[in-house]
Amino acid sequence: MEDDRAPPAAEAPAKESSSSSACKDVPNLLSSFVDTFVDFSVSGGLFLLPQNDQNALPHHLRNPGDNPLPSPPPLQTYYPPQDRLIAIGDLHGDLEKTKESLRLAKLIDPESGKWVGGSSTLVQIGDVFDRGGEELKILYYLEKLRREAARCGGTVITMHGNHEIMNVEGDFRFATHKGLDEFRGWADWYCIGNRMKSLCKGLEDPKDPFDGVPLGFKNVKEEFVDGFRARIAALRPNGPISSRFLAKNLTVLVVGDSVFVHGGLLAAHVSYGLEKINAEVRDWVYGLKGGSAPDYCHGRNAVVWLRNFSHEFAEKCDCSALEHVLSTIPGAKRMIMGHTIQEFGINGVCEERAIRIDVGMSKGCINGLPEVLEIKGNSGMRILTSNPLYEKKKYRSSVESERRPGPGFLPQEHGPKQVEVKA
Repeated sequence: MEDDRAPPAAEAPAKESSSSSACKDVPNLLSSFVDTFVDFSVSGGLFLLPQNDQNALPHHLRNPGDNPLPSPPPLQTYYPPQDRLIAIGDLHGDLEKTKESLRLAKLIDPESGKWVGGSSTLVQIGDVFDRGGEELKILYYLEKLRREAARCGGTVITMHGNHEIMNVEGDFRFATHKGLDEFRGWADWYCIGNRMKSLCKGLEDPKDPFDGVPLGFKNVKEEFVDGFRARIAALRPNGPISSRFLAKNLTVLVVGDSVFVHGGLLAAHVSYGLEKINAEVRDWVYGLKGGSAPDYCHGRNAVVWLRNFSHEFAEKCDCSALEHVLSTIPGAKRMIMGHTIQEFGINGVCEERAIRIDVGMSKGCINGLPEVLEIKGNSGMRILTSNPLYEKKKYRSSVESERRPGPGFLPQEHGPKQVEVKA
């Protein structure tokens, strides 16, 4: 009688091979778990969906070693008209106002905060950093929405403002105490994660994010030194935060007949090349171009600093220059900008060719009422605001009391309509 309880000899190697393969995956699984643990702790309790886009950061850049970095994948500068696009201005470290703006646009669920915008496109025009204390939380939240939107056919596009450029360069003049504390907390968790990874055989020793960062700074109080060091470590070119989040930012964007830029564009910028600008700034953030941003990111005529088309009073805006710039970009009808606070809400000048969307919503600015710009295809624009009557009253009383020409305004019969939406 045959004993059929003994397994065939051929099965043993197969089991050993399967077990060996599973063991090989342990280091990567541990690394992924640690990254998720650190993200959850820094972001205030967010879980990020797995990367699902073509511009995902290459794995070897997450903990860069000594090998030269490859050129990053190209960014998309030009998009066709979108069925529905929402543009949001400067956020400056205010997570609450960020979410209120997204609720106005019906892009997120009021309770869970998850993306419910379907195939909509969101453009955040820069200046997440400075003046507020929740800069990292906003970066994580926008990244969470980027991944959620991608699974629904939607798109989240983030852009550089002058404050992103300043912080990558180590200019922290407008950082707040809470902002420094938030980065100090990030550094603590990040280093804990690195120590956990270093205990696992099969993983390369993580790179010290503080390598080369000074231990002290002239004219910086001792109580702020740790925050300064953490901010430098995170945001310098090829830093863990800059390479992971900011390298995805565009500097210039064209969607249909609308041009988006934080400060503004001059003819020289267009002549230089919009795609070239995006690629060079991204290379710099990756650490491929030295410590300073390209020249067109510095000075009063920089793409992130220009104010020629965003002065509060319409007669001081250079409409002829704007018209010339738009004529050099095929199909462009308008330029949409942030950077300069519009106390009276989103508005347009130069026959609605210049649309200004920075309403100073952050409590670190003027604590303005959140407003967003909605564009549907190439058909038209409207302003979504939490209280349009209040904004109009404030605008009217200011003009009447001072008896002078007011800022460019988008009248309901000509420009975008104001629509009251409860956040």
